[in-house]
Amino acid sequence: MLPEASGDSPALPPVAHATIPLYCCTAMPRHRSRSLRTLAILTLCLCAPLIAQARGPTFANGLPTDPDFFPLGVWLQSPHNAARYQDIGINLYVGLYQGPTEAQLAALEKASMRVVCAQNEVGLAHRGRAIVGWMHNDEPDNAQAATVGYGPPIEPWKVVEDFEAMRKKDPTRPVLLNLGQGVAWDRWHGRGSRTNHPEDYPEYLKGCDIGSFDIYPVTHDKPAVSGKLEFVGNGVRRMIDWTDGHKPIFACIETGHVGNPRVRPTPEQIRSEVWMAITCGAKGIIYFVHEFEPKFVEASVFAYPEIEAAVKAINAEIHDHAKVLNSPTIDDAVSVQCDPEADIAVLCKRDGRHLVVFAASMTGETVEATFRLERPRRPARAEVLGEQRKVKISNGRFTDTFAGYAVHHYRW
Repeated sequence: MLPEASGDSPALPPVAHATIPLYCCTAMPRHRSRSLRTLAILTLCLCAPLIAQARGPTFANGLPTDPDFFPLGVWLQSPHNAARYQDIGINLYVGLYQGPTEAQLAALEKASMRVVCAQNEVGLAHRGRAIVGWMHNDEPDNAQAATVGYGPPIEPWKVVEDFEAMRKKDPTRPVLLNLGQGVAWDRWHGRGSRTNHPEDYPEYLKGCDIGSFDIYPVTHDKPAVSGKLEFVGNGVRRMIDWTDGHKPIFACIETGHVGNPRVRPTPEQIRSEVWMAITCGAKGIIYFVHEFEPKFVEASVFAYPEIEAAVKAINAEIHDHAKVLNSPTIDDAVSVQCDPEADIAVLCKRDGRHLVVFAASMTGETVEATFRLERPRRPARAEVLGEQRKVKISNGRFTDTFAGYAVHHYRW
């Protein structure tokens, strides 16, 4: 990503616990038994940690807690395009070049666009609603530019120190830390002396409330990564492991040439990367739309009509599922076996009486995947969402074909 040109790094607030209203229990008619009321209250209290875990901590001036809101951001874009981005489903700016400035914030306020940006005096003095989070300088885990060449990465303790300083200045907004491709690829030489040191990352992630990372496999120039979309999903999984699942993780997704003039992602590849990230546990998406080759384009998503249409469709699909995606995950509801053996990422949620399974193939090969329901009840058919077809469930199992990096969503 482009380095964020800003002053201080950002900081943020302590974990806030979800508050569950009890009016639905206390307003029960008096003829209901006291034991029923007590059971309902206890149930809500026990569910509170699950809801908090599903959405992460909340902050007074942070990202919306509306269950219909799923963060869909764009990296380091000019505020004058905010309305255009809203038209394709973007609801968050991440980073402001040499900002925030008063003019940038005024433009975002006018467009009702939220932003996560560097914490400077202008931002701290801002009285509007645009700023919903602060952010560190980009990719402190990579080798840092020096007077001659590059020096080592910023040490994790320094990132944590900056985080704590930002927290003191504003405890009402979260702090986002975006890390580089070393999150997903240990051999990334851009880390200099810290290449092949993944143990640094749990320490870096102590310095934020929201973790993010970027790796762009379609446009990558190294054979070890090039074309292997699974690096996106595996990076999300690693960050979740490194934070013990206690912090929301965002994933950055390539949409154009980035720095490779020979190739750019197709609409299908963009959708695969996005849903792979979400199915592996990402709680937000950040689109990277800059191109540096064959020429510099800041908002390349609008330069290719098929990519603009694809991003809009993907965002609409996520919005349609937002309430379900923001609900607690149901662990161990479904297991998957593949022929040939492969990794299918699975995310299970509940939508009222329906079980919803989001599944994404982590391989470029075609596989047959057999899903086994851990608690089958009766023969049924599962609807394959968005595909106008159903699959038959027999003896608690169903089988479906996954082309390379395919995504399927099921509900029954």
